[in-house]
Amino acid sequence: MRPARIHHHEHRPRSQRAHPVSALRLTARRPGRGRGDAPSGGAGVRRHFAAVVPVLIIAAVACLALSGGTGMGWLPLLAVGPALAAATSGPWGVLRIGGLAVGLGAGIGVHAGTPDRELAIVLAALFAVTLASSLAGALRRRRERVLAAVRSVAEAAQHAFLKPVPATVGHFQTAVRYSAAAAEARIGGDLYALVPTPFGIRLIVGDVRGKGLPAVGVAALVLGVFREAAYDEPDLLDVVHRIERSLARNLGPDDFVTAVIAGYPDADRMELVNCGHAPPLLVQGASVLPVEPLRPAPPLGLRALADEAPGLQEVALADGNQLLFYTDGVTEARDHEREFYPLQERLARHLSEEPSRTLAALHEDLLTHVGGELHDDAALLLLRKPAAAPAASAAAEAPEGVDEPAGRCPSRTVAAE
Repeated sequence: MRPARIHHHEHRPRSQRAHPVSALRLTARRPGRGRGDAPSGGAGVRRHFAAVVPVLIIAAVACLALSGGTGMGWLPLLAVGPALAAATSGPWGVLRIGGLAVGLGAGIGVHAGTPDRELAIVLAALFAVTLASSLAGALRRRRERVLAAVRSVAEAAQHAFLKPVPATVGHFQTAVRYSAAAAEARIGGDLYALVPTPFGIRLIVGDVRGKGLPAVGVAALVLGVFREAAYDEPDLLDVVHRIERSLARNLGPDDFVTAVIAGYPDADRMELVNCGHAPPLLVQGASVLPVEPLRPAPPLGLRALADEAPGLQEVALADGNQLLFYTDGVTEARDHEREFYPLQERLARHLSEEPSRTLAALHEDLLTHVGGELHDDAALLLLRKPAAAPAASAAAEAPEGVDEPAGRCPSRTVAAE
């Protein structure tokens, strides 16, 4: 079973962070390890076991040939040893296994009184299989080196594309979990970014229609425009409009991006613009409520077809509240009974005061739900507003909310264009 590739970020003090160029060089030399990769000790045990298996097979065939009384009939099975070694060893390892097979074959043939011509044919076949397996082992090693180089470049691209999110941004504790469904992939069609700006922190979580390299290109375009507009535009809706205009020039007729763009302009409210994306989940104490958009808007790239502009929605955010942004790769993940993953219920179960711990438990639970393999890209971004100092909390009062239907968090739409 192929495990999904997972990416989460470790956080170090600024003084310990490497220069960007040095970081890229380090990444190129040491490819990252995915969730399914075992630690070096476990991998070493498996490698040693795999290297011993061909020897055990050859020994078993030799025992059968010597004890069965029909030694010549068993000799062709000695070719299994070098053939299997090609999958686990390099060319010299295969040659050593093949030499052992040929030597034992010659000894068994002589012991059984096999005619020279017949024995020579069998030994020549063993030698030919050994040479072919040695070549296959060399080609496999070469492909492994190429794959390691490609993976290291993908790792460097991932750091440039989906930049690490620090443990603390502005008023929030933060954590991110990202899984690309494509084999050996580090990046996919899901996107996220969290940036501090002169207008408060701003973030985007989105999902590009489709998969593969075309989706990655669209995601890179959206993130590039967002990071620039987030610093330039005082109004969050203007950030969305700039992304929309850029996509209108660059997207194909069937392409679109669902996204939630959020901003935190002051100490008591979060601004949200939901463009056809899954609603964030607001954690208030032990309750988890979806922040449903009060004015649904089409995904980015489809506004010209719908002729409807998104609205700006405000959500009161008190101390201790958390806000989870995610993509549909999480909520649409199915188990063997084709049941969707109950994110709202499981988030309430795994809540903690540390966002990184919450997402780690949530992600492991998600993989358990699907049986260890995700079939779509999945992203989780969690914000937690820590409790303020007593003096600060006494000075600030939460704004009065607007009554909402049961099961939804209090919010209101304050602007629309």
